[in-house]
Amino acid sequence: MSNSDVELIAHLMRRAGFGATRDQLYAHTAKGYEATVEDLLGPGAEQRMGDDLIRRFQPELSGMLNQNSSGPNWLYRMATTSAPLQEKMNLFWHGIFATGYPKVIHGKALSDQIRMFRRYGLGSFQTLLLELSKDPAMIIWLDNQDNHKGAINENFGRELLELFSMGVGSYTETDIQECARAFTGWTIANREYMELRSQRDSDWPYGRISWHFEYRPEDHDDGEKEFLGQRGNFNGEDVIGIICQQDATARFISRHIYSFFVADEPGVPQWPYTPPADEQAIEQLTQVYFDSNYSITEMLRALFNSDYFKSESSWYTKVKSPVELVVGVARLTGEFDRPRREVMDRYFRAIYMGQALNNPPSVEGWHQGADWLDTGTVVERVNFATQQLGDTSKQGVQDMIDRIALQSEQVGTPEGLVEACLDQVGALTVSDETLSELVEFASIGGEDSLASDSPDGEARQRIVEVLQMVAATQVFQRC
Repeated sequence: MSNSDVELIAHLMRRAGFGATRDQLYAHTAKGYEATVEDLLGPGAEQRMGDDLIRRFQPELSGMLNQNSSGPNWLYRMATTSAPLQEKMNLFWHGIFATGYPKVIHGKALSDQIRMFRRYGLGSFQTLLLELSKDPAMIIWLDNQDNHKGAINENFGRELLELFSMGVGSYTETDIQECARAFTGWTIANREYMELRSQRDSDWPYGRISWHFEYRPEDHDDGEKEFLGQRGNFNGEDVIGIICQQDATARFISRHIYSFFVADEPGVPQWPYTPPADEQAIEQLTQVYFDSNYSITEMLRALFNSDYFKSESSWYTKVKSPVELVVGVARLTGEFDRPRREVMDRYFRAIYMGQALNNPPSVEGWHQGADWLDTGTVVERVNFATQQLGDTSKQGVQDMIDRIALQSEQVGTPEGLVEACLDQVGALTVSDETLSELVEFASIGGEDSLASDSPDGEARQRIVEVLQMVAATQVFQRC
């Protein structure tokens, strides 16, 4: 297997997951690129610890009273899952269908929404939109419980068209109103009881109880509607079907997928005025959307196997979100072999970097790319990565050190040590300038300090220091 094959797989795993260990990369490379894509798209039954055992280890992860239990619970899932693309897609949808705790005030409902993404996020976009419309957290977030026959609330209808499916300029104010009429009666079951229950709830023993969708036909406006040029006695399901037929919807979701997995696009509000960076890629994804009956899996299959995704010009062009960085480091260090109290700290470290799970800053989700970086967050990101890769109590760090130390002939030079460290943290490719600086750092103390038989474990300490320096590089912070 060539270095270029390993590096391409590493690129795929950074974008379609949260990175991979050296052993995982070489195993994927042995199978081949296309086979690895298929494994990501169809991972089979997820290999993970059962929720009942998680509750025994970490009771606060099951209470779900607030976002500080539901958020870490999801972070632990991302850090330990055998289906990384599935969780990456959950993060993708969470950024588009942005739903936050300050208004929902129910961690369990937010976790249930993520569970819904997990179930439907790689299937038909039409099915996903339908399930989203029935999701209790979304109903509360966008006030559809206040959308009644004869007294419509346009909030959900507006965002469904503007932020979830078509984008500004693809519909009229009348379409928004007709859409709202179609979703009247879509609400939460037993709302009155739930409001009373919420005033006296407790996280003992089970936390806030689940919310459930309810359709109330007596509150539904069953009159004729005209929506996006079509006329009929439409309900919410009919409206979603019409939305998914639109070319604007296909291009909207295609552009989101391209921006998330390939290269940052301008913010969604700029899309009506700024053409895509790669029009041909958007056209390809749009065609797959229609040819596959709106299948997200098929769109991703086409994208991951495309030349524009695999091109080296796209490598390391995207800044990892805080959650991507934290989860990627946790998977690399093998920290969470079981639920640990530290998952709460890792959740808050992502918040300090600017990203709070289950609490996007607005209905538009998070801004991506360089917006993640400022003088404060850069320091926080580098400190976190270097601290974690310098913690030799973590099994993953020990394994990396051991594997590097075994290459005694290779790592006996600064150049060889740097190359081995770059390989161990994910087959990273750095610029000539960065490589030169890393080699210069590894040269401190002379080659005698790199010898495997150096006294007092000096060589192993040098390995740790170079690993930390690699974690501080720009490419480590990117994907």
